[in-house]
Amino acid sequence: MNKLPLLTPDRTEGLIHDVVLRPLRVNADPRGILVETLRTDWPDVYHPDNRPFAQCYYSRTEPGVARDEAQWHVHQHQEDRFLCISGQLVVAIYDWRRESPTAGRLNLFHIGPDAPGDGQFIVLIPRQTLHGFLVTGPAPGTLLNYPTRLYNPDDEGRIPFAAVGAALPDGTPFSWQLARETLG
Repeated sequence: MNKLPLLTPDRTEGLIHDVVLRPLRVNADPRGILVETLRTDWPDVYHPDNRPFAQCYYSRTEPGVARDEAQWHVHQHQEDRFLCISGQLVVAIYDWRRESPTAGRLNLFHIGPDAPGDGQFIVLIPRQTLHGFLVTGPAPGTLLNYPTRLYNPDDEGRIPFAAVGAALPDGTPFSWQLARETLG
């Protein structure tokens, strides 16, 4: 039984404040697919003043690997726009912003073309929220990111999982190992 409370664009109850899920339209024909991944007329994930486009990068990660096994990533000023273009990932976001109406909430998203259901969507990760991802399934996962700022190492931080205490709604402490065991 699936213990992880995975959210999708169709199932958003308990979504962290300021997180945006934008479904992507997959245009398929006998030749293959075409998917638009970021457009300037998508105001929920792009705005030239407060959610600009700064750069694009991708990373390829091997199956079962979490980027930073026991640490969260956090940005003070940058927002990330994650999507998975091959394989499948679980993206975790923890809201540790004291002033947020969803402070203390954990969200999990199963994304990518190989994810169960329709995993073709962008996850907008608000600044000052903790986040990370794990590759699930048998194939490597390719993450594409359109951050709102150019990379600046002074804006990026790491916080140990143990110092945060993020937990599932039933109180089970969150870890990538739990995600592996649950989705394995």
